[in-house]
Amino acid sequence: MDPNTFPTKGNLMRAKNSLVLARQGYGLMDKKRNILIRELMGLIDEAKGIQSEIDSTFRAAYAALQKANIELGINYVQEVGASVPVEKGVKIKARSIMGTEIPLVQHEAKPLQLTYGFYNTTQSLDEARYHFERVKELTIKLSMVENSAYRLANSIKKTQKRANALKNITIPKYETLSKDISEALEEKEREEFTRLKVIKRNKEKT
Repeated sequence: MDPNTFPTKGNLMRAKNSLVLARQGYGLMDKKRNILIRELMGLIDEAKGIQSEIDSTFRAAYAALQKANIELGINYVQEVGASVPVEKGVKIKARSIMGTEIPLVQHEAKPLQLTYGFYNTTQSLDEARYHFERVKELTIKLSMVENSAYRLANSIKKTQKRANALKNITIPKYETLSKDISEALEEKEREEFTRLKVIKRNKEKT
């Protein structure tokens, strides 16, 4: 038998203190969960907006690319595409939301620098390059938002699990323990009071 469950005043105080801490912990977990849910809902809305813009920009990019392929030839457009430098300006840091680390992607947008001459190209190629550059920027932003949403969702799941454990297991446990010890102590006090009355009565008779 756990000695902490013995009906003593010390155990009663410990049980009540544990109950107070458990209730405070549940309140904090519940507050954290609500804050994370609000953050997640905001990220979901933001991701939908970015995805919608990516879709429309992709359509414009491919329409311009198709026109450029017709006007300049697929092989030439491929050569121009191969001359576009690889993106190396993406940096990833982290920030914390209620203890949850989420990525903070930093991308320094630079002025669009064309890697081909104007003499042998057409406006459609410029439009395709512009739209694909925009798609790249949006994709970088979307990756940060979706990754953040994924991590927040995992954190919400863990927080919900802890809150449920406090609400359904820990708090009822200490409520029951406090009640049982209190009732046992009250019963012991009644027995002690009755015993003293009997002793007093017997003394008065003698």
